[in-house]
Amino acid sequence: MEEVTVKVKDSVLQQAAMEGIDTFLNAFVKAINDAIGGQLTAENMGALTTEQLTLLAWDILHREVMDGGFVQLIYNGYGPFIFANPLAKVLKMWGLRDLSKLVYDGHTLWLKYREQIERELSDEEFMALFEQLPEFDDLDDQFVDHEEEWTEQIAQYVDDHIEDFVVIEE
Repeated sequence: MEEVTVKVKDSVLQQAAMEGIDTFLNAFVKAINDAIGGQLTAENMGALTTEQLTLLAWDILHREVMDGGFVQLIYNGYGPFIFANPLAKVLKMWGLRDLSKLVYDGHTLWLKYREQIERELSDEEFMALFEQLPEFDDLDDQFVDHEEEWTEQIAQYVDDHIEDFVVIEE
């Protein structure tokens, strides 16, 4: 698939920046999602840049881990996208060494437990995973402890490299 042009209005970015870091990043995520028709698929992944894919991966990682931890992220089918792609490597290149290490640690646990987590489970069986897999607790805690700092660093990276993510329209 041919690379898509992700466009965002300058006024949208200005307003988002005034509303805070999360809103600022969400403006980019929304623009990227809009450019690919609202859903990331194997077919349209090739139309995005590494930077755009990394930002989408961060958004998924952030939402899933803050909502239900790494177990939920994996159960909801995001393991391959987060752990089988170069997310950790790119985050390290962006200067987020600790987050990169956390993703690498998550990759190790994903490989170890993916069959157990990725199968069809009842609500009770899913909830039991949190008791059965306490190894994920440290990763979840570390993510929550550093979430604001990492979000800030990602927003700063995006702000410093806007042209790698979007084309700004007047």
